[in-house]
Amino acid sequence: MWWGLLCALAAALAYGLASVMQAMAAQSTPGGGEGVDPRLLFRVVSQWRFMVGIALDLCGFGVQLAALQVLPLFVVQAALAASLAVTAVAARFLGIRLGRREWAAVGAVCVGLGLLGLSAESEGASSVSSGFRWGLVVATAVLVVIGLSAGLAPKRLRAPLLGLVAGLSFGVVAISGRIIDSFKPIDLLTEPAVYTAIVAGASAMLFFASALQRGSITTATAMLVVGETVFPAAVGILALGDRTRHGFVVPAAAGFALAIAAALALARYGELSSTEESPPSHESSASPAP
Repeated sequence: MWWGLLCALAAALAYGLASVMQAMAAQSTPGGGEGVDPRLLFRVVSQWRFMVGIALDLCGFGVQLAALQVLPLFVVQAALAASLAVTAVAARFLGIRLGRREWAAVGAVCVGLGLLGLSAESEGASSVSSGFRWGLVVATAVLVVIGLSAGLAPKRLRAPLLGLVAGLSFGVVAISGRIIDSFKPIDLLTEPAVYTAIVAGASAMLFFASALQRGSITTATAMLVVGETVFPAAVGILALGDRTRHGFVVPAAAGFALAIAAALALARYGELSSTEESPPSHESSASPAP
């Protein structure tokens, strides 16, 4: 089980570094109007930073998939929320100081993950019905439609809406990875969860890249964290039999809440460029290093 937690933390490291590269690429790419422009991905992909981010994402997904085979979804997804702590620490090397509150939030993420690690019961791939698998297909299609329709929402709601849809889509990726019970090539070709993971992952990247350009990245990133943690955790508990060790429900709940709350406190590091430009607020704010 502990190697699964190490895989989850490795995924958080890869995703955190990827978000740094992708945020820098998205911010330097011209936008495509008020809604979601599918051509945005092609413009962003032309930048080397985004390609490095994609490579890190693929590495992260590989170790995340390994973690999902032995750990409950609520543990893996909370660990992935720690990617914002990785992003915040990476910001330190880009000339952005972390204040006391930011370092406290990074520490809180670590404490929360430690509680989850102590509380988790080892899990295996869950056997689910074909109806559940096709339900994921429908959920993916619905999320794609909502994301592509974001341009119809009021302007102030577009970034948080896109962030939430991206987070829910990443949640679908996690659930899909959890229910794959055979990795034989012939079985993967006929497994609907493989295709929901691919489509949901691609659309999540498009929607979050759009959110990075459409409004408050702090809000969008916070909504992303909520969508990719709370949704799959609930599905894991209600439908996939995820559970804690006997007598560890309270520590698990506390660890999950602490890790997510601390990640939300670090949400503004989803966009490093705006962090550099934002005015400091006493000693707790991140400010450019001299």
